[in-house]
Amino acid sequence: MEIFIVLLILIIIIVIPNIKVVPQAKSYVIERLGSYYTTWENGLHFKIPFVDRIAKIVSLKETVKDFDPQPVITKDNVTMQIDTVVYYQITDAKLYTYGVDLPVSAIENLTATTLRNLIGELELDQTLTSRDIINGKMRSILDEATDPWGIKVNRVEVKNIIPPRDIQEAMEKQMRAERERREKILQAEGEKKSSILIAEGEKESAILRAEAQKESQIKIAEGEAEAMLKIKEAEAKGIELLKNAKADQSVLTLKSFEALSKVADGQATKLIVPADLSNIATFGTALAEVMKDKK
Repeated sequence: MEIFIVLLILIIIIVIPNIKVVPQAKSYVIERLGSYYTTWENGLHFKIPFVDRIAKIVSLKETVKDFDPQPVITKDNVTMQIDTVVYYQITDAKLYTYGVDLPVSAIENLTATTLRNLIGELELDQTLTSRDIINGKMRSILDEATDPWGIKVNRVEVKNIIPPRDIQEAMEKQMRAERERREKILQAEGEKKSSILIAEGEKESAILRAEAQKESQIKIAEGEAEAMLKIKEAEAKGIELLKNAKADQSVLTLKSFEALSKVADGQATKLIVPADLSNIATFGTALAEVMKDKK
Protein backbone atom coordinates (compact mmCIF):
# COMPACT_ATOMS: atom_id res chain seq x y z
CA MET A 1 0.00 0.00 0.00
CA GLU A 2 2.81 2.38 0.82
CA ILE A 3 4.52 1.54 -2.47
CA PHE A 4 1.33 2.36 -4.36
CA ILE A 5 1.09 5.70 -2.63
CA VAL A 6 4.73 6.48 -3.43
CA LEU A 7 4.20 5.57 -7.10
CA LEU A 8 1.10 7.73 -7.23
CA ILE A 9 3.03 10.66 -5.77
CA LEU A 10 5.82 10.15 -8.31
CA ILE A 11 3.28 10.11 -11.13
CA ILE A 12 1.74 13.31 -9.89
CA ILE A 13 5.12 14.99 -9.50
CA ILE A 14 6.70 13.77 -12.74
CA VAL A 15 3.98 12.99 -15.26
CA ILE A 16 1.38 15.67 -14.70
CA PRO A 17 3.79 18.65 -15.06
CA ASN A 18 4.86 17.25 -18.43
CA ILE A 19 1.35 17.36 -19.85
CA LYS A 20 1.07 20.65 -21.72
CA VAL A 21 -1.77 22.43 -23.43
CA VAL A 22 -0.64 24.88 -26.11
CA PRO A 23 -3.14 27.77 -26.43
CA GLN A 24 -4.28 29.40 -29.66
CA ALA A 25 -1.76 31.70 -31.46
CA LYS A 26 1.15 30.12 -29.57
CA SER A 27 3.91 27.73 -30.60
CA TYR A 28 6.27 25.76 -28.34
CA VAL A 29 9.74 24.92 -29.65
CA ILE A 30 10.75 21.55 -28.18
CA GLU A 31 14.34 20.32 -27.77
CA ARG A 32 15.25 16.72 -27.07
CA LEU A 33 18.61 16.15 -25.42
CA GLY A 34 19.74 19.65 -26.41
CA SER A 35 18.74 19.47 -30.10
CA TYR A 36 15.68 20.79 -31.86
CA TYR A 37 13.02 18.09 -31.90
CA THR A 38 9.66 19.58 -32.94
CA THR A 39 7.29 22.52 -32.72
CA TRP A 40 4.05 22.14 -30.81
CA GLU A 41 1.01 23.92 -32.21
CA ASN A 42 -2.17 24.57 -30.21
CA GLY A 43 -3.61 21.49 -28.47
CA LEU A 44 -2.67 18.82 -25.87
CA HIS A 45 0.95 17.56 -25.80
CA PHE A 46 3.19 15.43 -23.58
CA LYS A 47 6.95 15.71 -23.17
CA ILE A 48 9.25 13.07 -21.88
CA PRO A 49 10.55 14.01 -18.44
CA PHE A 50 14.28 14.78 -18.24
CA VAL A 51 14.60 14.30 -22.03
CA ASP A 52 12.45 16.93 -23.64
CA ARG A 53 12.34 20.57 -22.75
CA ILE A 54 10.48 23.66 -23.98
CA ALA A 55 13.19 25.81 -25.58
CA LYS A 56 10.99 28.80 -26.43
CA ILE A 57 7.35 29.87 -26.35
CA VAL A 58 6.59 31.94 -29.42
CA SER A 59 3.55 34.20 -29.98
CA LEU A 60 2.15 34.10 -33.52
CA LYS A 61 0.16 37.32 -33.16
CA GLU A 62 1.10 40.43 -35.10
CA THR A 63 3.41 42.60 -33.05
CA VAL A 64 3.78 46.38 -33.22
CA LYS A 65 7.16 47.84 -32.37
CA ASP A 66 7.73 51.59 -32.10
CA PHE A 67 11.42 52.33 -32.48
CA ASP A 68 13.13 55.44 -31.13
CA PRO A 69 13.94 58.34 -33.52
CA GLN A 70 17.03 57.77 -35.64
CA PRO A 71 19.31 60.54 -36.97
CA VAL A 72 19.44 60.51 -40.77
CA ILE A 73 21.02 62.80 -43.37
CA THR A 74 19.26 63.75 -46.59
CA LYS A 75 20.86 64.11 -50.00
CA ASP A 76 21.13 67.90 -49.50
CA ASN A 77 22.93 67.42 -46.14
CA VAL A 78 20.05 68.13 -43.77
CA THR A 79 20.15 66.11 -40.56
CA MET A 80 16.77 65.12 -39.15
CA GLN A 81 15.24 62.68 -36.69
CA ILE A 82 12.87 59.99 -37.98
CA ASP A 83 11.11 57.37 -35.92
CA THR A 84 9.32 54.38 -37.41
CA VAL A 85 6.71 51.83 -36.43
CA VAL A 86 7.12 48.23 -37.65
CA TYR A 87 4.28 45.69 -37.77
CA TYR A 88 5.64 42.15 -37.95
CA GLN A 89 4.48 38.60 -37.34
CA ILE A 90 6.33 35.36 -36.60
CA THR A 91 5.58 32.71 -39.21
CA ASP A 92 8.15 30.04 -38.30
CA ALA A 93 8.86 29.43 -34.61
CA LYS A 94 11.94 27.30 -35.34
CA LEU A 95 13.64 29.93 -37.53
CA TYR A 96 12.68 32.65 -35.07
CA THR A 97 14.30 30.67 -32.22
CA TYR A 98 17.49 29.61 -33.97
CA GLY A 99 17.79 32.09 -36.85
CA VAL A 100 19.03 35.19 -35.05
CA ASP A 101 19.93 36.25 -31.55
CA LEU A 102 17.73 39.07 -30.15
CA PRO A 103 15.48 39.29 -33.23
CA VAL A 104 13.69 42.48 -32.10
CA SER A 105 17.00 44.30 -31.70
CA ALA A 106 18.06 42.96 -35.09
CA ILE A 107 14.89 44.36 -36.68
CA GLU A 108 15.50 47.74 -35.03
CA ASN A 109 19.06 47.97 -36.32
CA LEU A 110 18.02 46.78 -39.77
CA THR A 111 15.27 49.41 -39.82
CA ALA A 112 17.72 52.17 -38.88
CA THR A 113 20.27 51.26 -41.57
CA THR A 114 17.59 50.83 -44.25
CA LEU A 115 16.07 54.18 -43.34
CA ARG A 116 19.44 55.93 -43.58
CA ASN A 117 20.08 54.43 -47.02
CA LEU A 118 16.68 55.48 -48.37
CA ILE A 119 16.73 59.01 -46.93
CA GLY A 120 20.30 59.51 -48.20
CA GLU A 121 18.94 59.27 -51.74
CA LEU A 122 16.24 61.92 -51.20
CA GLU A 123 16.33 65.66 -50.64
CA LEU A 124 14.50 67.35 -47.78
CA ASP A 125 11.36 68.25 -49.74
CA GLN A 126 11.16 64.75 -51.21
CA THR A 127 11.53 63.22 -47.77
CA LEU A 128 8.66 65.27 -46.39
CA THR A 129 6.33 64.45 -49.30
CA SER A 130 7.30 60.82 -50.05
CA ARG A 131 6.26 58.94 -46.92
CA ASP A 132 4.28 56.34 -48.85
CA ILE A 133 7.26 55.58 -51.09
CA ILE A 134 9.58 55.31 -48.07
CA ASN A 135 7.12 53.05 -46.24
CA GLY A 136 6.73 50.74 -49.23
CA LYS A 137 10.48 50.40 -49.90
CA MET A 138 11.29 49.80 -46.23
CA ARG A 139 8.61 47.13 -45.89
CA SER A 140 9.89 45.30 -48.97
CA ILE A 141 13.54 45.42 -47.82
CA LEU A 142 12.78 44.44 -44.22
CA ASP A 143 10.45 41.62 -45.22
CA GLU A 144 13.07 40.11 -47.49
CA ALA A 145 15.83 40.49 -44.90
CA THR A 146 13.83 38.97 -42.01
CA ASP A 147 12.47 36.01 -44.00
CA PRO A 148 15.38 33.71 -42.89
CA TRP A 149 14.45 34.57 -39.28
CA GLY A 150 10.90 33.30 -39.64
CA ILE A 151 9.51 36.86 -39.45
CA LYS A 152 7.15 38.55 -41.91
CA VAL A 153 7.06 42.35 -41.94
CA ASN A 154 3.49 43.35 -42.77
CA ARG A 155 3.80 47.13 -42.68
CA VAL A 156 6.27 49.92 -41.93
CA GLU A 157 5.15 53.46 -41.10
CA VAL A 158 7.27 56.59 -40.79
CA LYS A 159 5.76 58.05 -37.64
CA ASN A 160 7.50 61.41 -37.30
CA ILE A 161 9.96 63.43 -39.35
CA ILE A 162 11.62 66.07 -37.20
CA PRO A 163 13.88 68.48 -39.15
CA PRO A 164 16.31 70.90 -37.41
CA ARG A 165 14.89 73.95 -35.64
CA ASP A 166 16.08 76.46 -38.24
CA ILE A 167 14.54 74.35 -41.01
CA GLN A 168 11.28 74.20 -39.08
CA GLU A 169 11.25 77.98 -38.68
CA ALA A 170 11.94 78.47 -42.40
CA MET A 171 9.17 76.02 -43.25
CA GLU A 172 6.77 77.81 -40.92
CA LYS A 173 7.60 81.16 -42.56
CA GLN A 174 7.10 79.62 -45.99
CA MET A 175 3.77 78.14 -44.96
CA ARG A 176 2.69 81.45 -43.44
CA ALA A 177 3.64 83.31 -46.61
CA GLU A 178 1.78 80.75 -48.70
CA ARG A 179 -1.33 81.10 -46.56
CA GLU A 180 -1.16 84.90 -46.83
CA ARG A 181 -0.74 84.63 -50.60
CA ARG A 182 -3.76 82.35 -50.87
CA GLU A 183 -5.75 84.70 -48.65
CA LYS A 184 -4.91 87.68 -50.88
CA ILE A 185 -5.82 85.70 -53.98
CA LEU A 186 -9.14 84.68 -52.48
CA GLN A 187 -9.80 88.26 -51.38
CA ALA A 188 -8.94 89.61 -54.86
CA GLU A 189 -11.17 87.01 -56.48
CA GLY A 190 -13.97 87.94 -54.10
CA GLU A 191 -13.60 91.62 -54.88
CA LYS A 192 -13.51 90.83 -58.61
CA LYS A 193 -16.69 88.78 -58.40
CA SER A 194 -18.31 91.50 -56.30
CA SER A 195 -17.40 94.17 -58.88
CA ILE A 196 -18.72 91.99 -61.69
CA LEU A 197 -21.97 91.41 -59.85
CA ILE A 198 -22.34 95.14 -59.12
CA ALA A 199 -21.63 96.02 -62.78
CA GLU A 200 -24.10 93.40 -63.97
CA GLY A 201 -26.67 94.72 -61.52
CA GLU A 202 -26.18 98.29 -62.73
CA LYS A 203 -26.36 97.12 -66.34
CA GLU A 204 -29.61 95.24 -65.75
CA SER A 205 -30.99 98.19 -63.79
CA ALA A 206 -30.16 100.60 -66.66
CA ILE A 207 -31.74 98.22 -69.16
CA LEU A 208 -34.85 97.95 -67.03
CA ARG A 209 -35.03 101.74 -66.62
CA ALA A 210 -34.64 102.24 -70.40
CA GLU A 211 -37.30 99.63 -71.11
CA ALA A 212 -39.62 101.23 -68.54
CA GLN A 213 -39.04 104.70 -70.06
CA LYS A 214 -39.63 103.30 -73.53
CA GLU A 215 -42.86 101.64 -72.48
CA SER A 216 -43.92 104.86 -70.71
CA GLN A 217 -43.30 106.94 -73.85
CA ILE A 218 -45.16 104.38 -75.94
CA LYS A 219 -48.10 104.51 -73.56
CA ILE A 220 -48.08 108.34 -73.59
CA ALA A 221 -47.94 108.41 -77.39
CA GLU A 222 -50.72 105.85 -77.61
CA GLY A 223 -52.75 107.89 -75.14
CA GLU A 224 -52.22 111.11 -77.09
CA ALA A 225 -53.08 109.39 -80.36
CA GLU A 226 -56.18 107.89 -78.84
CA ALA A 227 -57.18 111.30 -77.41
CA MET A 228 -56.69 112.97 -80.77
CA LEU A 229 -58.71 110.21 -82.41
CA LYS A 230 -61.51 110.73 -79.91
CA ILE A 231 -61.46 114.49 -80.58
CA LYS A 232 -61.61 113.99 -84.32
CA GLU A 233 -64.40 111.48 -83.93
CA ALA A 234 -66.31 113.96 -81.75
CA GLU A 235 -65.81 116.75 -84.27
CA ALA A 236 -66.86 114.51 -87.12
CA LYS A 237 -69.95 113.45 -85.21
CA GLY A 238 -70.75 117.16 -84.53
CA ILE A 239 -70.50 118.03 -88.19
CA GLU A 240 -72.54 114.96 -89.05
CA LEU A 241 -75.23 116.05 -86.60
CA LEU A 242 -75.25 119.58 -88.08
CA LYS A 243 -75.53 118.17 -91.52
CA ASN A 244 -78.36 115.86 -90.54
CA ALA A 245 -80.07 118.74 -88.77
CA LYS A 246 -79.85 120.78 -92.06
CA ALA A 247 -78.11 123.70 -90.35
CA ASP A 248 -78.36 127.05 -92.27
CA GLN A 249 -75.46 128.93 -93.83
CA SER A 250 -74.83 131.13 -90.78
CA VAL A 251 -74.24 128.13 -88.49
CA LEU A 252 -71.84 126.58 -90.99
CA THR A 253 -70.01 129.89 -91.25
CA LEU A 254 -69.65 129.99 -87.43
CA LYS A 255 -68.33 126.44 -87.35
CA SER A 256 -65.91 127.29 -90.12
CA PHE A 257 -64.51 130.16 -88.02
CA GLU A 258 -64.08 127.77 -85.10
CA ALA A 259 -62.26 125.31 -87.34
CA LEU A 260 -59.99 128.07 -88.60
CA SER A 261 -59.19 129.12 -85.04
CA LYS A 262 -58.15 125.56 -84.22
CA VAL A 263 -56.06 125.36 -87.32
CA ALA A 264 -54.36 128.61 -86.31
CA ASP A 265 -53.50 127.09 -82.93
CA GLY A 266 -51.52 124.31 -84.63
CA GLN A 267 -47.85 124.13 -85.69
CA ALA A 268 -48.44 125.45 -89.23
CA THR A 269 -46.46 128.53 -90.16
CA LYS A 270 -48.77 129.55 -93.00
CA LEU A 271 -52.53 130.03 -92.95
CA ILE A 272 -54.45 130.44 -96.22
CA VAL A 273 -57.60 132.54 -95.86
CA PRO A 274 -60.00 132.91 -98.78
CA ALA A 275 -60.02 136.35 -100.34
CA ASP A 276 -63.76 136.45 -100.44
CA LEU A 277 -64.90 136.20 -96.82
CA SER A 278 -68.35 135.44 -98.10
CA ASN A 279 -67.02 132.09 -99.20
CA ILE A 280 -65.88 131.18 -95.65
CA ALA A 281 -69.00 129.11 -95.13
CA THR A 282 -68.31 127.28 -98.35
CA PHE A 283 -64.68 126.78 -97.22
CA GLY A 284 -65.89 125.52 -93.82
CA THR A 285 -68.21 123.05 -95.49
CA ALA A 286 -65.37 121.81 -97.69
CA LEU A 287 -63.06 121.55 -94.65
CA ALA A 288 -65.64 119.49 -92.80
CA GLU A 289 -65.96 117.18 -95.77
CA VAL A 290 -62.19 116.76 -95.93
CA MET A 291 -62.02 115.89 -92.25
CA LYS A 292 -64.83 113.44 -92.71
CA ASP A 293 -62.95 111.80 -95.58
CA LYS A 294 -59.80 111.53 -93.46
CA LYS A 295 -61.77 109.74 -90.83
